[in-house]
Amino acid sequence: MSESEARPTNFIRQIIDADLASGKHTSVHTRFPPEPNGYLHIGHAKSICLNFGIAQDYQGQCNLRFDDTNPEKEDIEYVESIKNDVNWLGFEWSGEICYSSNYFDKLYGFAIELINKGLAYIDELSPEQMREYRGTLTEPGKHSPYRDRSVEENLALFDKMKNGEVEEGKMCLRAKIDMASPFMVMRDPVIYRVRFATHHQTGDKWCIYPMYDFTHCISDALEGITHSICTLEFMDNRRLYDWVLDNITIDCQPRQYEFSRLNLEYTVMSKRKLNQLVTDNLVSGWDDPRMPTISGLRRRGFTSASIREFCKRIGVTKQDNTIEMGSLESCIRDDLNENAPRAMAVLDPVKVVIENFDGEAEILNVANHPNKPEMGTREVPFTRELYIEREDFREEANKKYKRLVLGKEVRLRGAYVIKAERIEKDEEGNITTIFCTYDNETLGQNPTDGRKVKGVIHWVSAEAGIPAEIRLYDRLFTVPNPGAADDFVSVINPESLTIKQGVVEPSLADAEAEKAFQFERMGYFCADSKESSKEKLVFNRTVGLRDTWAKIGD
Repeated sequence: MSESEARPTNFIRQIIDADLASGKHTSVHTRFPPEPNGYLHIGHAKSICLNFGIAQDYQGQCNLRFDDTNPEKEDIEYVESIKNDVNWLGFEWSGEICYSSNYFDKLYGFAIELINKGLAYIDELSPEQMREYRGTLTEPGKHSPYRDRSVEENLALFDKMKNGEVEEGKMCLRAKIDMASPFMVMRDPVIYRVRFATHHQTGDKWCIYPMYDFTHCISDALEGITHSICTLEFMDNRRLYDWVLDNITIDCQPRQYEFSRLNLEYTVMSKRKLNQLVTDNLVSGWDDPRMPTISGLRRRGFTSASIREFCKRIGVTKQDNTIEMGSLESCIRDDLNENAPRAMAVLDPVKVVIENFDGEAEILNVANHPNKPEMGTREVPFTRELYIEREDFREEANKKYKRLVLGKEVRLRGAYVIKAERIEKDEEGNITTIFCTYDNETLGQNPTDGRKVKGVIHWVSAEAGIPAEIRLYDRLFTVPNPGAADDFVSVINPESLTIKQGVVEPSLADAEAEKAFQFERMGYFCADSKESSKEKLVFNRTVGLRDTWAKIGD
């Protein structure tokens, strides 16, 4: 495949191609600028793949820059998690990690420059008054009574703010633009405010912090970013982005481009709502396998390759849309069907006794993948007592049922044909034991007398099998668009997590955390990275073998 065929195309790449062809730019420099106030989610993965992918494909650079201008909501834990997520997805940032806080001295200097040019002023309106003065989408705003202060007075008051002599909320620095602008973002936006909060990078050096819209464009320019790519909700902000750069003394002037953010069914992408799920203990943490966070998806067993493939399939456009959860699940199924070794696990065990099997365990060699002999085989002990799935046995069944039926035969995966002869039940009528016989001539071959055995079921040795907690995860919400609900918490799926006490084959005793396996006929699973241990195995279901949710939803 040629490089042009391998490289995806979209409107942003077409712009870059044109810029390079015209000589506007000789190289490409992008950035990924998360705010460290939470863990990254699948929507951020789309932006990561776009920005870092462009830098890779054009032999350019991509910075990882933390937009850390809001110390009250930020934490070094989030910084570390974001770094880990970017690396795990398969990307490396250019040079040292950048922080907007690296530029606080320069940002302060640019604010002074705007004041000196009569383009910024200290306002003392309360937040409520400021909202009232701002106007509406149909009515222009009103000038603040503090708007025409002298340059000298503004400089003196800004200095007081910087020196910690002003209470929070009593003063702020606003850009002087146009209170009658049809774009609300241009109606004298706040560019600095007072915050007495310790910053995770700068400590207590500052008690004034710049706003995102003022910081972002200047950070881009200072880093020599050529194409500043963000989501559509920042489209109007582009006017302020350009205004700031047009009115300060700076060499580089990047251009902002917007694309549609990722919306995914049956989940929420709002950091505020995700944070609420965590703080209200509605999930076990940011990396709960039901969460749409990158760390949650990873813990659940999603691979970085499957997430990159998902981002590639959905593409980059300017049109807002909502992606079906099945699209994401299809990517991980395609990956794991090809690459995950097979193993056997019984999630709801019922005992089988092979009455005509005598002696010690027989060690069977079972293929790790039906279509990939290069993945080798594993040893599976076959013993007199086994476990099978309770749902894989019926006392009576029609011909469509291809599993074990009383008086009939079925094949055990990788082993022998067995026949159910009789059963035992407890006082409540539940089957406790299925007594069977086996045909010891059927290992790897059909019965010699021409009997046809159509069904195949999985099993685990009762003697050698290892107890394991199996966590079956489902969609976190019961409706496709929980964010539209009056109370999104009210539509949490009460069955989003089901825990089974199962038994797994002994080869899984040392299962590596997050390494995927296909449990025969049950789905794709991985050992939990936080709670699984040799003393207690815990497996998370990544996804089922096929998409059954669509049928249920209908």
